[in-house]
Amino acid sequence: MKGSGKKRGLLWIFIFLGAVLGSILGNIIGSSLSFLNFFRDSYAVGMSKPLVLNLKVIVLTFGVNFKINIMSIVGIIMAIILYRRY
Repeated sequence: MKGSGKKRGLLWIFIFLGAVLGSILGNIIGSSLSFLNFFRDSYAVGMSKPLVLNLKVIVLTFGVNFKINIMSIVGIIMAIILYRRY
């Protein structure tokens, strides 16, 4: 049972790296080949404005925004497949 937390953390690292590398690859492919420029299109998912909590002593700001494109989704899927295989 102790090892499952480490494995889950490693999965999240794989997913994050897959998304980042997929996004970079999508931008490179979309920039170099004009007929594949839809790989560069990204869609914002998350909060458009951050949530601000003013407690007079400290001000906390919360916000999450993801920009997802087709290749980042492919990268996430490939990362999960690689994680399960190895």
